[in-house]
Amino acid sequence: MDLANKTLLITGSSRGIGLAIALRAARDGANIVVVGKTAEPNPKLPGTVYDAVREIERAGGKAVAAICDIRYEDQVRAAVDAGVKAFGGIDIVVNNASAISLTRIGDTEMKRFDLMFAVNVRGTFMTTKIALPYLRKSANPHVLVLSPPLAMDGRWFQNNLAYTMSKYGMSMCVLGLARELADDSIAVNALWPRTAIATAAVQNLLGGDEMMRHSRTPEIVADAAWYVLTSPARETTGNFYIDDEVLMANGICDLTPYAVDPGAPLARDFFLHGEGDVENYCEDI
Repeated sequence: MDLANKTLLITGSSRGIGLAIALRAARDGANIVVVGKTAEPNPKLPGTVYDAVREIERAGGKAVAAICDIRYEDQVRAAVDAGVKAFGGIDIVVNNASAISLTRIGDTEMKRFDLMFAVNVRGTFMTTKIALPYLRKSANPHVLVLSPPLAMDGRWFQNNLAYTMSKYGMSMCVLGLARELADDSIAVNALWPRTAIATAAVQNLLGGDEMMRHSRTPEIVADAAWYVLTSPARETTGNFYIDDEVLMANGICDLTPYAVDPGAPLARDFFLHGEGDVENYCEDI
């Protein structure tokens, strides 16, 4: 299977992981609803929704721009409607958009708390809900959420409680919707990276150029997402996938090409157990 002629609605797809997933699907000839807020260039956040549309079309896909803040129901409905009008339906929803603030309770402004819950939890729930009538009509419908496996371990809560709760809220959507939508044969899965990924969030919030050196590129998540989204929906639901494990399961063992700097040790991402650095080969994972 591939994603030719499938329509993917991807939140936060003007840059980073969302755009990488869109470009991987575009290579198959997929249709992409590019959902994002950035209409005008921002020096701190390279790429706009319209830039993404052009990149997707150059990669072999078709795309429609949907300027959308997923906190607002009318804007999400307009984005879904734009995809349906352009391509006739929605086959796949990728809930990628996310807000982050790695702050302790005393340093977390309530407006940041509200933003994370509105984007991460409510946005995931609402985008899936609004697209649901069209997913039910698809031959192989998938919902993919960029969120971590659930682990009730205090280490993930102690320094960034609000962010962790919001990301786990996304994961709880996966857990619940996989069961609720099983009779509709709609696959609902989560995907999370083992390592830091070279995105604007890492560049601007988590260590700048030095942390980028210890990261993998967004393409590792995109390639893993492709394997999940091309799998039979009836047989693949309720899973909390890790990007490199998906690739390993599909025979890809040398992960060196995904390293930003192959000579630098890789930094492990949040929410995953394990000690020490991550290596680029199957036998070390």
